[in-house]
Parts: sequence; structure tokens; C-alpha cells
Amino acid sequence: MITPVLIQLFEQGLNKLTEEINAYPDDASLWLAGEGISNPGGNLCMHLTGNLQHFLGAVLNDSGYVRNREAEFKVKNIAKVKLLNEIEEARTAVKDTLEQVSRKQLDKNYPLPINGEMVNTEYFLVYLLGHLNYHIGQINYHRRLVVKQPA
Repeated sequence: MITPVLIQLFEQGLNKLTEEINAYPDDASLWLAGEGISNPGGNLCMHLTGNLQHFLGAVLNDSGYVRNREAEFKVKNIAKVKLLNEIEEARTAVKDTLEQVSRKQLDKNYPLPINGEMVNTEYFLVYLLGHLNYHIGQINYHRRLVVKQPA
């Protein structure tokens, strides 16, 4: 079954996200918006953690998490320690959900339409993994631009 592989890959991605957030030298640098950058690292981190807690935790596992997607991109100046805590909350949501999901659930359509259409749950989980890694790359690039640190 694909779930052990997904757990491992999400775990690796969330570890990398933690490393990236920790690599910012201070809270303020997470929120610097350079020229042409509309989403600094702090907002991208909030987006990723909200995304995983919503789509895996709340939708697939009834965790009770309530997402505020607009705030993920608008709120600023959240402390690094709070972002790291949100990463841990997302890690818990991912692991708890994927440990419980059945082959039957994976084969069914995801409970919500994605971009206006119904998609297979297994497909959507793989998509979410790609989404996580895409934004981690953006965070890495943002950090190196604004803090002038090597990769």
C-alpha cells in the first residue's frame, strides 16, 4: 500500500520545512518581502501547515481543524516558534490520517472537489506532497534572497 511511502515522504518534507524555518536567523527575516516576492517564508509556512491540517486532518480525519486560508497569506510577524509548532501540528495530522486511511478510501474520490472537479484520494495525496515540496523550494529561495545565506 502507498500510505507507508506517503508517511515517509511527508515526514521528509516536514523535516525539510522545519530546517528551512530554523535557518532564518530571526523572526523578522521570515516576513521580509523582497522585490517581486509577494509571499515571504512565514506566509508560505502558514499556507503549508494550514493546507495539510485542512485537507488531511479535517477533511479525511475529522480533526476539527478550521482553516483560514486568507489569513495564511495576510497575517504577518508570527514568531518562529509558533510556525514550528504549526509544522508539528501538521505532522501529527498527516501521520494520524495516513495511518488510518484504508485502501478503499484511497480508491474513492476525495470528499471535496479540487479546482472544481472530483479527483481520486490517492492522486490528491500525491498532489499534496508535490505542493509541499514546491513551496519548501520557494521558502529556501526566499531565505537565501533576504538573509543572504548560502543554500
